[in-house]
Amino acid sequence: MADKIKLLVAFLLVVAGIAGFYYLGDSAAVLKLASVLTGLLLAAGVAWTSEPGKQFFAFGQDSVAEAKRVVWPTRKETLQTTGVVLLFAVTMALFLWLVDAGLMMAVNMLMGRGE
Repeated sequence: MADKIKLLVAFLLVVAGIAGFYYLGDSAAVLKLASVLTGLLLAAGVAWTSEPGKQFFAFGQDSVAEAKRVVWPTRKETLQTTGVVLLFAVTMALFLWLVDAGLMMAVNMLMGRGE
């Protein structure tokens, strides 16, 4: 039950930050941004103290660690893959254009509008 109350308080802090943004409508943009960021940071702090919040932050840390273990493609591999994708897209566009033109000619001939 305590975790649900903490999550509700976190949600209300986010809402308060957003409400502060609109309340400070005529103020400087920095103050409005500070209002939203303060609400988000306070909400994150409160959520972190709950069990679901701890699990969420642990999941985030695991995700970052997993992303660091990924073997990213080299620049050359990226450019080659991009080239293949662009070549395939152009080839498919030409193919579909030819099919469309052929079908249009066939329909025109069937309707007696042959040229």
